[in-house]
Amino acid sequence: MNLFDIDSKKKKLVELEAQTNSQDFWNDQEKSGKVLQEIKFLKDKVSSYESILRESDDLEVLIELAEESQDESMLPEIKSSFKSLSKNVDRLETENLLSGPHDKNNAIVTIHPGAGGTESQDWAQMLYRMYNMWCEKNGFKLEEIDYLDGDVAGIKSVTFRVIGTYAYGYMKCESGVHRLVRISPFDSNGRRHTSFASIEVIPEIDDTVNVVINPEDLKVDTYRSSGAGGQHINKTESAIRITHIPTNIVVSCQTQRSQIQNREYAMKMLISKLIELKERENKERIEDLKGVQREIAWGSQIRSYVFCPYTLVKDHRTNFEVGNVQAVMDGEINDFIDAYLRKELKS
Repeated sequence: MNLFDIDSKKKKLVELEAQTNSQDFWNDQEKSGKVLQEIKFLKDKVSSYESILRESDDLEVLIELAEESQDESMLPEIKSSFKSLSKNVDRLETENLLSGPHDKNNAIVTIHPGAGGTESQDWAQMLYRMYNMWCEKNGFKLEEIDYLDGDVAGIKSVTFRVIGTYAYGYMKCESGVHRLVRISPFDSNGRRHTSFASIEVIPEIDDTVNVVINPEDLKVDTYRSSGAGGQHINKTESAIRITHIPTNIVVSCQTQRSQIQNREYAMKMLISKLIELKERENKERIEDLKGVQREIAWGSQIRSYVFCPYTLVKDHRTNFEVGNVQAVMDGEINDFIDAYLRKELKS
C-alpha cells in the first residue's frame, strides 16, 4: 500500500503537532485553524489506513482458522469480511485520486429541472432523493439550504450542502446535465418521455478566505419562505435572494431561522461561486468576471438513466454503465464517481 504514502503523512503529522506546542501558536488564529484542520485530516487518513491493516489481519486469521478446522460454515463470514475490506480499500484508493485544492471541502449542490414542466420537476426530485441516499450510505451529512416546490409534483429547484471530508471531491463528478428516459406517470396515454435536469456543484470555501465584493454589484431581495412540508420553514419574509449583477449569479437561502442567517448563508454561497468561477476562468480578480452564461446545454448530458424500453444507466464521459437503474436511484453511484476520477487522472 505504498501508494497511500502513509510514512510521509505520519512524519508531517508529527511536525504539525509540534507546532501546536509553541508559545505563539495561537497568536495567529487563521494560521492555527488551518494547522488544526490539516492535523485532523492527516489523523483521519492514518486511522483509515491502519483500520484497513487490522481488517486484513483479521481476515487472514479467519481464513487460517477455517482451513485448519475445515469448517465451511465460516465461509459466509469470510465473504462478508472480504467484501467490507475491498470496499474500504477502494474508498481509500479513490480518495488518493482527490488532490484538487478544494477536494477536501464540503460541497454546495444545486439541482435545476429542464424544460418540460412537471415531468422534469419530478426528475429533479428523483435526483435529490438519489443524492440523499448516497450521503446516508457513505457517511456524509446533507443539509438543505433552499427548496422550491414543483407546480404539481417534484421541485423547481433545490440547493443543499454535502458535509464531510472529500464531499466536493466526490460530488464534483456529478456536475452537468442528467437525462431521464421513461414512461411518464403523468401521461395518461402512457407515452415515453425524455427529461433533463442539471446539477451544479461548487466547493464551500473556507471562512478564512477574504473576498471583497462591491455592495453596489449586489441586488438583494427578500421573500416569504416556502418548502417541502413547511415544517422547518419560517413563514415570515425571511428568505433571501442575492444577485451578483456583473455575472448574473443568483443565490438564495430560506432554511435558516432568521433573515440575517439566511443572508450570511447566501453570501457564503455567492463567494464560493465567484471564487470557483474565477479559478475556472483564470481571472486575477472577482471584478474581472463578466456575464456568466446561465443556460443549460441540453445536448451535452453527462449521464443517461433509461427506465424503458430497457434499463440502463450510462455515463457518457467514461462509457461506464450498469443495468440496475433502481440501485443507482437508491444512491449506488460510487462506481460512476470512481470511473470518472480515474479517467481524469489519466488525462
